[in-house]
Amino acid sequence: MASVITHHSVRIVTLEPGDTVATQGLPGDIILEDIGRGWITHFIDEDGTVESYEDPFDTYNKALGSAKAAAEYQASGE
Repeated sequence: MASVITHHSVRIVTLEPGDTVATQGLPGDIILEDIGRGWITHFIDEDGTVESYEDPFDTYNKALGSAKAAAEYQASGE
């Protein structure tokens, strides 16, 4: 089952093997997914559209740091 942390009122969801963005994500979430060659970051828009970074981060901690920065920006309302 996916793990969830909340940073600046934004959910950051880390998928476990077998989890999918469609089954674990909600509008406004940031999703971290291990794709085998790194960690990809997905963003779920309010309308349910999923956007993703093209290049994966090489470690979970780098992906999480990026997700936290994105959550701070998202929470600022800019």
